[in-house]
Amino acid sequence: MRKSFLIVFVLLVLCDFSGLAFASNHYTAKQLDALAARVGSAFWITPVNGRVPVFLIAPAPNAATFRPGNNESFEITELVGRAQKNPYFKVKFESGKVGYIKPEAFHEELNSTIATVDPTADEKRKAEELAEEDKKRVDWIQAQPWSPIVKQAAIKRQATPGLTDAEVKRVLGAPKRIVKRRGITSVREERWFYPDGSILSFQNGLFTGVERPSGK
Repeated sequence: MRKSFLIVFVLLVLCDFSGLAFASNHYTAKQLDALAARVGSAFWITPVNGRVPVFLIAPAPNAATFRPGNNESFEITELVGRAQKNPYFKVKFESGKVGYIKPEAFHEELNSTIATVDPTADEKRKAEELAEEDKKRVDWIQAQPWSPIVKQAAIKRQATPGLTDAEVKRVLGAPKRIVKRRGITSVREERWFYPDGSILSFQNGLFTGVERPSGK
């Protein structure tokens, strides 16, 4: 009876150890291949209520941690620990810092604090478009038969009296509002209102002066 009890006890202990072994090596080869497929992919940190994902400084559960910056991008450069079936994603941030994150933690944060697209992509695209438009504006100014002083002022978005209304529009952009009037004389007058508060005056299509808001 006692011998039977010992046999059962030994079997239970062996089952417990085998269960622990399975728990620490639960990834199949197919799952590891799927994880490895993420190598080379880029992701972005997107804070949620001030929370960002936590990364390790080494592929170990007791390693020190750090939090990346908001909207910082990173690339998965390697799947380490595959041979031991204890994988970690090795990542490199745009700052050059290297970190590690368990696949479970990564997938838990994916599409939450970790995004697959750049959250600032629209802002960057608009900035690039504005930069391209300004380059065209400056190129156009440089091609005009104006004096260097007039060109430099135009590049700084300062119109010089004597420019035509079409030229001013190329230098400063379109105004938000135009007020036209014609007095008892034949002079055609216009006042152009810009978002910064500036008011430009024109007579018969020629720029005559500007009124700026106080303090500017």
